[in-house]
Amino acid sequence: MSWISDALVAFDLETTGTDVETDHIVTAAVVRLEADGAVSHERTWLLDPGVAIPEQASAIHGISTAHARAHGAPAGTAVGEIAHAVAEVLRSGTPLVVMNARYDLSLLDRECRRHGVASVGERLGGVPAPVIDPLVIDKHVDKYRKGRRALQALCAHYGVELEGAHDARADAVAAARVVRRMGERHEPVGLMALADLHALQVRAAAEQSASLQAYLRRTADPAAVVEQAWPVIPRPR
Repeated sequence: MSWISDALVAFDLETTGTDVETDHIVTAAVVRLEADGAVSHERTWLLDPGVAIPEQASAIHGISTAHARAHGAPAGTAVGEIAHAVAEVLRSGTPLVVMNARYDLSLLDRECRRHGVASVGERLGGVPAPVIDPLVIDKHVDKYRKGRRALQALCAHYGVELEGAHDARADAVAAARVVRRMGERHEPVGLMALADLHALQVRAAAEQSASLQAYLRRTADPAAVVEQAWPVIPRPR
């Protein structure tokens, strides 16, 4: 049976910014979609990140510092629950869909370190897998397509409705539906065994980063460095 005709679990974060080393989780969602696309189980979190949420981030996901402080769970407790939920999905063998996994999974890893709880990798005894990343796959199967590849753009391209962009639950659901549509449209990917698909993305993500790095060094910054590791950026020493 192909992974596109089985259940998928999607994971998404909304955060205080875009730096995996310094930013914090504000909301999170883990959502299970059955083969027919229906949501059968979901869990969401609102955190008090313990720091002020920049106005630019609040404008994107709609969560203010005051709201997070008044209604959010303590960050350390919630981060542990999120890591546990993600690890349980992967331990079961169900693929975890994460749009731009390199960011979300790396930020979760850093939050685990910050709060002294076991990371997903530590709970599993290795790199989180199998992960399915719509961003990496789309760049692999449709390398030369012009235009943006953010989740909203992918939803438009693959004909998937996105209700409430930048809401963690809505983005998680949309990512799972988009990647299933990708697998249906690009059959070689849709028919791959999960271990092979994960390995393909490791290679593809590295190649995509190397290509972007070369472009930036030619056109903008001779010293530009683009991270190649996927799905989790190694912790700095």
